[in-house]
Amino acid sequence: MGLSVYQRYASARAVFDQADATLGFPVSRLCFEGPAEDLTKTINVQPALVATSLACLRAAQEGLGNKLPHPAFMAGHSLGEYTALAATSALSFADALLLVRERGRLMYEAGLRNPGGMLAVIAFDRATLQEVCAEAGVEISNVNAPGQLVISGAVDKLERASQLAKARGARRLIPLNVSGAFHSTLMDPVLAEFDRVLQGVTFRAPSVPVISNVTALPLTSAAAIRQELLSQLRHCIQWQSSVEYMTRNGVSTYYEIGPGTVLAGLIKRISPETQTINIAGVDDIVAIDDPAPAA
Repeated sequence: MGLSVYQRYASARAVFDQADATLGFPVSRLCFEGPAEDLTKTINVQPALVATSLACLRAAQEGLGNKLPHPAFMAGHSLGEYTALAATSALSFADALLLVRERGRLMYEAGLRNPGGMLAVIAFDRATLQEVCAEAGVEISNVNAPGQLVISGAVDKLERASQLAKARGARRLIPLNVSGAFHSTLMDPVLAEFDRVLQGVTFRAPSVPVISNVTALPLTSAAAIRQELLSQLRHCIQWQSSVEYMTRNGVSTYYEIGPGTVLAGLIKRISPETQTINIAGVDDIVAIDDPAPAA
């Protein structure tokens, strides 16, 4: 991921070069070449995704200039919130990389201390799922879109929740390939250490409002951002409410910048009337710069 923008745009090369220098190892090589088993380790994939997403943004800004509109808001899902904050200069890119690498280490450590997992629940009533969670002792950890929820908890309790949900009509339950019960109270053992890390970072008010994962409202101050990054480790990610807030406040076009198209798909389910555009590589930038004529 990220190789095409690295090869084409000087601004993207500068992002990857800075990431390598900041982290002290060639994260760019992991992004471009893998191997997948190393790239997908929690401690590596978090800085790799931040670097690639910001490289795609810088490439789009370089390649499109004024054709890339100035955003009314920025938002990111979980890890993506760090990229959004770096993109708005609320924290430096170097600090964002170091923070997410430490975040990844601590999340993995929390998973070792309190083994758990995450389970996507598709096309199931939220109120009923909340009852299931209360009975099984797990938590809703992501509200991604209508009909797409994620629960987190200890392995045995997730199994109990799965049985209860199936008994009440759930048809699709998908275990997620993660190393812990993220965005739940099972992350509590590492909160104090992560808070100490956050206290050593300089935050600034963002140049563009960034929508909070936890409250689904704009983050406007350095203090609010620091608290947000601590809170989102153990609280539910309110992605559906975040998109609904932006749409209510006039957003009609969303750009998903970085690898994948997951968020664009979620946005279309939340706000079907809006337009979504993905920028993950050179081809996407060229298509926006010189769109093909309608057939």
